[in-house]
Amino acid sequence: MFNFEDYSKNFEKIMSQSPFKIDDAMKSMMDYNTKVGKIALDTVKKNTELSQSWAKESLSALDPFVKGTEKPEDFMKIATDFVSSQTQSAPKHMAEFAEVAKKAQLETIDLIMKTGKDAQEELTKVAKKTTSSK
Repeated sequence: MFNFEDYSKNFEKIMSQSPFKIDDAMKSMMDYNTKVGKIALDTVKKNTELSQSWAKESLSALDPFVKGTEKPEDFMKIATDFVSSQTQSAPKHMAEFAEVAKKAQLETIDLIMKTGKDAQEELTKVAKKTTSSK
């Protein structure tokens, strides 16, 4: 009958004979996760800054509304100016967000490519070491 102790002993035997070191693999995975996390956090921070900037700009553009006016045509001019300024600033802000996304995408692709290359080199080393020791 199979029991947990047998399973543990067999697993330890397999792991001790494996050319791959679990500690090294975990370290590589943690390094990768740290780098991906840094890219994500930097992107979120930049997006937050851009959102705050856009919100402040939009709120500042609302100042003429609270000053009040007595003539309906003056109110219409204020509203038209607000809509016009928002229409002109939106593409600029959207382009800034697109640049942040593009930068994050490029950094992520670079990281994935480097990680793949490093993994391939490590596998080649292990394969050479394994075949030469036989």
